[in-house]
Formats: sequence, C-alpha cells, structure tokens
Amino acid sequence: TGKEKVNQIIIRDLKTNEKQPLEAGALFVAIGHEPNTKLFKGQIDLDDQGYIVLKDLTKTSVEGVFAAGDVHDHRYRQAITAAGFGCMAGIDVDKYLSEHR
Repeated sequence: TGKEKVNQIIIRDLKTNEKQPLEAGALFVAIGHEPNTKLFKGQIDLDDQGYIVLKDLTKTSVEGVFAAGDVHDHRYRQAITAAGFGCMAGIDVDKYLSEHR
C-alpha cells in the first residue's frame, strides 16, 4: 500500500473472505508452477505432478542424463536453487564423462 515501496499488504482469508493488513518490507511473488517436462514423458521417470525424478542428486532414470532446476524441484522453485542444482549437474556430467571415456 506504500507509494514508494511496499510497507504493507492486504491478506485475505480464503475460508471467510475476511481481509486484514499485514506490515511488510518486501514482497516475493510466485507465479505458480507447472514443470515444462512433457517432452520427457515416457523417456525418463516423472512423478505424478510431472517433475523429473532424481536419484543420487542430479541423475535421472536414464544413464548419462542429468537434470537441474525447476523441472525437478517442486518444493523451493526458485532461481537460486535452480542455479545451485545447475552447478551440481555440471559437476556430475563432468564426472560421468571422465568415467566413460
């Protein structure tokens, strides 16, 4: 409700529809999420929500195929975790390629 920056938000109770102000200094907007994994259906293991199932951190059900980011992360769904998993997958790919030369 602030003019220059966020200082409060109005929250609504989904059961009663009652609204009330809540002081806030920042706002993180989540736009919802549906993993863009349809092209992998039937090729690698996906869970019932369409997320890629990982084993041993970044490995998929197909040898030599790794995944990172929002295609597997249905808990955090944030860029920073996607970046971290991207780094992990890169390291795992490097290790895999070194072992399979």
